[in-house]
Amino acid sequence: MLRYIIRRLIPWILIAIIGFFVWRKLGSSFSTDKATVKITHNTILEKIDDLGNLELVRYNFKDVVEYEKEVSQWLPNSKSVLIVAGEAVGCIDLRQVTAQDITFTNDSVITVKLPEPQICYFKVDHNKSKVFAMQNTYFQDAELVDEGYKFAEKHIRQSALNSGILQQTAVNADKILKPLLESLTGKQIILEHKHTTKAPPVLPKR
Repeated sequence: MLRYIIRRLIPWILIAIIGFFVWRKLGSSFSTDKATVKITHNTILEKIDDLGNLELVRYNFKDVVEYEKEVSQWLPNSKSVLIVAGEAVGCIDLRQVTAQDITFTNDSVITVKLPEPQICYFKVDHNKSKVFAMQNTYFQDAELVDEGYKFAEKHIRQSALNSGILQQTAVNADKILKPLLESLTGKQIILEHKHTTKAPPVLPKR
């Protein structure tokens, strides 16, 4: 008898439990009291700092680089010709943003001054590069190749600068950061870029 009663009650118990959760869900949906999240300089700064050194653009290069080295006034110059593949990456170090770089306007607009774009790193991809030709090495093949690749690495950096990698980094920062910060804060975001007269900064190669 007891088992029969329990079996009859179980469906009603389940209906009551489901009804309770549905009521809680609908009640919270129609509630007029909404939790407010206060956005401050520190909360914005934490969100930006968490993004760290943000890589925004990558340029890939493949070029023929000729390296010539003077050995002696009595001997022809040593020369190596390399087919070089490499890359350069532009970034913005968001860890440099301070509270002074963040401005609130009318509680609905936030202006953030971003650090200057940088070349995070530039490097030769040795797996995709090769020596095409060498002349007058005077038994210094390895040294000449090594110097040639170092010369090519500097060439990659300069090519990236000439191709506008810093400008493209700034453009991509606007495209990526603005909607990201707006979704995190619920505010309109205006991004400004700091400008100085210094030479374009380059972070250490990795």
